[in-house]
Amino acid sequence: MAQLNVNPTRMELTRLKKSLSTALRGHKLLKDKRDELMRQFLDIVRENKVLREKVEKQIAEANQYFAVAGSLMKREVLSSALLMPKQGVDLNVGTKNIMSVDIPTFNVKTKTNSKNDIFSYGYVNTSGDMDTAISILSETLDDMLKLAEYEKSAQLLASEIEKTRRRVNALEYVMIPNYEDTIRYISMSLTKAKEATRQGY
Repeated sequence: MAQLNVNPTRMELTRLKKSLSTALRGHKLLKDKRDELMRQFLDIVRENKVLREKVEKQIAEANQYFAVAGSLMKREVLSSALLMPKQGVDLNVGTKNIMSVDIPTFNVKTKTNSKNDIFSYGYVNTSGDMDTAISILSETLDDMLKLAEYEKSAQLLASEIEKTRRRVNALEYVMIPNYEDTIRYISMSLTKAKEATRQGY
């Protein structure tokens, strides 16, 4: 490793020893942060995988019911039935802090008290399969938002893990060895100077 370009004096030696001590403490804290971020990231990825499979299954099921409804109903009737939604939702976006990373949180509030208040059409000309498809999609909404929350959180945590990893590596493989080499060089220089003085050179 390259040593720092400094004068080999006692004052410089003391300063470098303090800097090394600070770097070692910082290295430990950053390693602990990286490990905790990795643990949180892996937890979110596991939950994300389970939820994604559930959401994909629900959407596939809803699509099957829509396909059946489309084969039983006229296209114009199907389109007009879905033209004016009855239920509305408000999405509140907040943040939660994990190891200095602000990750999003999503909360949904429906405009009417009943979440089942979702059918804007009469039942005479429509198929029961369409009712089932809409009910499934309505139930899936919370899971889809939770999935979006997990995926964005995983993306932000992965970015922070990469930044922290680079800092840990910079300290471990560059700064700390440089400080140690320079301290060793100054210590040897001071010892030689002391020895030379003692021998009267």
